[in-house]
Amino acid sequence: MRHHEHSYGHEELRKICGRMRGTLISAAIFSFFVNLLMLTAPIYMLQIYDRVLTSGSEATLVTLSLLMAFLFLMMGSLDYARGRLLARVGARFQTDLDEHVFLLDLNMDQIHRNRPTTASAVRDVDAIRRLFSSPVVTAVFDLPWTPVFLLAITVFHPWLGILAVTGGAALVTVALLAQWLTRGPMATLRAQITHTDKVAGRLQTERQLVQALGLAETTTQQWKQLRNTALSTGLWMSDRQSLFAVTSKTFRQFLQSAMLGLGAYLALQGAMSPGAMIAGSILLSRALGPVDIVVSHWPTVQQAKAAWHSLSQRLSEAPPEVKRTTLPTPEADVTVSNVTVIPTGQSFAVLQNISFALSPGTALGVIGPSGAGKSTLAQVMTGALPPTAGVVRLGGAALHHYMPEVLGRHIGYLPQRVALFDGTIAENIAGFQTDADDTDIVNAALAAGAHEVILSLPDGYDTVVAPGGGPMSGGQMQRICLARALFGAPPLVVLDEPNSNLDHDGSVALSAAIQGVKARGGAVVIMAHRPSVIQHCDQLMVLDRGHITDIGPREDILRKTVRSAHQPHPLHSVERGGDGQS
Repeated sequence: MRHHEHSYGHEELRKICGRMRGTLISAAIFSFFVNLLMLTAPIYMLQIYDRVLTSGSEATLVTLSLLMAFLFLMMGSLDYARGRLLARVGARFQTDLDEHVFLLDLNMDQIHRNRPTTASAVRDVDAIRRLFSSPVVTAVFDLPWTPVFLLAITVFHPWLGILAVTGGAALVTVALLAQWLTRGPMATLRAQITHTDKVAGRLQTERQLVQALGLAETTTQQWKQLRNTALSTGLWMSDRQSLFAVTSKTFRQFLQSAMLGLGAYLALQGAMSPGAMIAGSILLSRALGPVDIVVSHWPTVQQAKAAWHSLSQRLSEAPPEVKRTTLPTPEADVTVSNVTVIPTGQSFAVLQNISFALSPGTALGVIGPSGAGKSTLAQVMTGALPPTAGVVRLGGAALHHYMPEVLGRHIGYLPQRVALFDGTIAENIAGFQTDADDTDIVNAALAAGAHEVILSLPDGYDTVVAPGGGPMSGGQMQRICLARALFGAPPLVVLDEPNSNLDHDGSVALSAAIQGVKARGGAVVIMAHRPSVIQHCDQLMVLDRGHITDIGPREDILRKTVRSAHQPHPLHSVERGGDGQS
């Protein structure tokens, strides 16, 4: 099964490359003529030594020189065109995959919950694109001509052919050794760099918390240690690769000189002409040049090979979304049936057999101790986390029947941890929809009680959000994120700890927003942390360790809870600590 899935990703990459077959064929045709024109230099030298110098004809020299200049001009033009074609093959490869791999990276944690990823999918695409733009691919197109040039050398004299073939075999051996000895360390280096970048990104995201907790020095030392480990591996790799590259280059230059020496000896013996001696040296350089380039740029090949394998695996694990039929805007009829969530690679269920229904114009409060599964349920109800078993339906249709971008317009979500993205306040509220109407943006802010807050900012709705929210307080960010959840009047609104950062005015605005959603016929699900937020809930559901322990009208649930003398009030236990991302 794993082999079949991996083959799927491999075939997808092959299909993408297949769409560029015409460009690659054109590059191959250009390569044929480029290599054919590479015979210009040795033939020109043969004619100079064997015809011009012996005849003393200046007219012949001028004619040969003009012809030689024209042929070199043609060779350079074709070589340049070949490079442009190959660079565009890489660009086309990147263009075809960019959107998909970016979404893969966005869903990295969800896809790889049971194991760390080895690299970013976007970086994998970049590594493969760089290969197409590097001299390695042109060298591969030139390699088939190596036997032709070696054969031409043999025509001059068998001894020259033996020297050329022996030297070429030695260079190929160096290339294979380079691949064999650096394959494992290259994979280790990729993993180390990826891990170091992840740690750095996490620390930068949480830089304010790191500073507040006084962890700047210790976390910096941790990152520095990881960085030094990757640096040591990189230096080892660089030393080995440099050794092989220098060995290949030096040996090739030695072979050229040896070819001249042997040719001179044969010329002295009358076995060949001086022109053939020079031509043989030039042909040897052309024959072994591609091998030398492959050895010198072998790290690029290794990186692209590892990226291809990683990307193939990633594509197999998360194939592209299938285009679905666009459904009409649903009513706020919500049904959760037997939903179970088991994290990948684990045996316990975070949620188990969760079932309930919610009708338009009603609000459900979900309460329970920390780790009960409230935040996980919120993610399931928004479609961000597919359940292991069971189904969530909105307007009668399962959530996976909607395209993700369409589902995002039908479900408003205020996460427990609020975040704004690079852009203006207006763009954040509209979810960066390019066709968003300004009236809808302002109406969403008014519904969330965030209009006055936004107007108090330096540029109002056009204030550019800095990383981490900039000078805005947690309460201001939460109210703006509430406006984002209400934008477009979605039928279902899911609020996870919506008043964790709100003051009194913010709590009043939140209460009005919940009442507004109910009044327009929407449904609201509230993961409750404070008792004040559940006063507008029609029903309460008590979660404990992923199970529903009680559900019903709000007053009945509260009355049962208060009467249970042997158990603490669920809200009290929640107040002692927020619901984690369980």
